[in-house]
Amino acid sequence: MFENKERTDINELGEFGLIKHLTTNFKIKNDYSVKGVGDDAAVLDAKGKQTLISTDLLLEGIHFDLAYVPLMHLGYKAVQVNLSDIYAMNGKASQITVSLGLSSKFPLEAVEEIYKGIELACNKYNIDLIGGDTSSSKQGLVISITSIGYADADKVVYRNGAQEHDLLCVSGDLGGAYLGLQILEREKLIYLENPQIQPDLEGKDYIIERQLKPEARMDIVALLDEMNIKPTAMIDVSDGLASEILHLAEQSDKGMTIYEEKIPLDPMTYETARELGIDPTVCALSGGEDYELLFTISQEDYKKLKHDVDITVIGHVTDKNSGCKMVSKSNNVHELKAQGWNAFNK
Repeated sequence: MFENKERTDINELGEFGLIKHLTTNFKIKNDYSVKGVGDDAAVLDAKGKQTLISTDLLLEGIHFDLAYVPLMHLGYKAVQVNLSDIYAMNGKASQITVSLGLSSKFPLEAVEEIYKGIELACNKYNIDLIGGDTSSSKQGLVISITSIGYADADKVVYRNGAQEHDLLCVSGDLGGAYLGLQILEREKLIYLENPQIQPDLEGKDYIIERQLKPEARMDIVALLDEMNIKPTAMIDVSDGLASEILHLAEQSDKGMTIYEEKIPLDPMTYETARELGIDPTVCALSGGEDYELLFTISQEDYKKLKHDVDITVIGHVTDKNSGCKMVSKSNNVHELKAQGWNAFNK
């Protein structure tokens, strides 16, 4: 939770004063953005492209815990979660709106911290903040972000285009964000039992950052475009690899087979999983919040990306009747099941 001797009650500014105060430093960067914050509605010009829109809702106690999530990181992550959906459509993200529900425990300085993270993300990803809303909340902090992006009609990639014999690829590595969460939860419990003990996060920087400060893979969309590769289907890995594979398979009316030995795991992810007595593969399959891109490509495109170290071919597309399977390192075949994040199981 935010702790600071300076504490300005939000009521001193009022709703419109608060929005003006928080958004003064946000400047328009995209020529698609005609009018941003400051009028009754934003004005966008798609310039002949198709418009992509996605919304995510983040709730305190469900999606984040302020006991260990810094407010600036929370603002940054909230934007990344949304941008990732636009990149998963093979689009370019360009605008966001931000709406906050704030309980009385949040002074102005706390909200400023959230907006510092939002501004950092906007600047890094060349995104315009074009509107939003603020309201009081009796349920703690609520963050709702809508992301807007664009793509040429022939460049948009859906979940339903995978073809039999296509290759299944994933960017980056998996499971790190889940293990970062396990470490943070462990240290929180230790702190609650004995507040004198300082958190021990040494050597876990990478997986902690994967949880607190994920990066949406704008670079992968740009890389595929540069390679002249249009994926046949694509989704971002927010709920765990297994869940996302099942989504692609269902939408494309196909089966999919992956190979355990091909699943990309960072050494820190692997070692931490072993330390905690968790199967590293399970972390990748069911952990979630990695925000990597999972996509299928035709076999003809393989030669274009086979030397790229940040993209891994983990399997292939099969006929629907074959189902979704994983071939283990010991060559046993297991049915893939979605056991990752479910928003209604909290």
